[in-house]
Amino acid sequence: MIKGVDQIAIAVKDLEQAKRFYGEVLGLPMVHTEVLEEERVKVALFKVGQVEIELLEGIGEENPVAKFLAKRGEGLHHISLEVEDLEGTLVRLEKAGVPLIDKVPRKGASGTMVAFLHPQGCHGVLIELVEKRAG
Repeated sequence: MIKGVDQIAIAVKDLEQAKRFYGEVLGLPMVHTEVLEEERVKVALFKVGQVEIELLEGIGEENPVAKFLAKRGEGLHHISLEVEDLEGTLVRLEKAGVPLIDKVPRKGASGTMVAFLHPQGCHGVLIELVEKRAG
């Protein structure tokens, strides 16, 4: 079951510059920064009501964010939806014919488990499903 929108992720070329805009100019509170070594991505999270804006900057050239920026430039990368049971949701979506990028959940930012749905099955939008686990 989908619980709600968790994050709106934005790919940026310069994380520090983007952090200044979202934090100082827009006045949004920064919640967390993190480097995801396995994904080769730097992350900064800002809170807007119940939703987070996740800024993503790739590390080097061989990572999903760098490839996205090279193809599309800065902008909306994905929308993250929180689910109660990620594995069960993936099984249900696959049975419904939704193309999955991740058939098995993997570690995401802030200790979450995540999986991505292919944009081809989501009307052109990359969707991340996220399960927040206690502890």
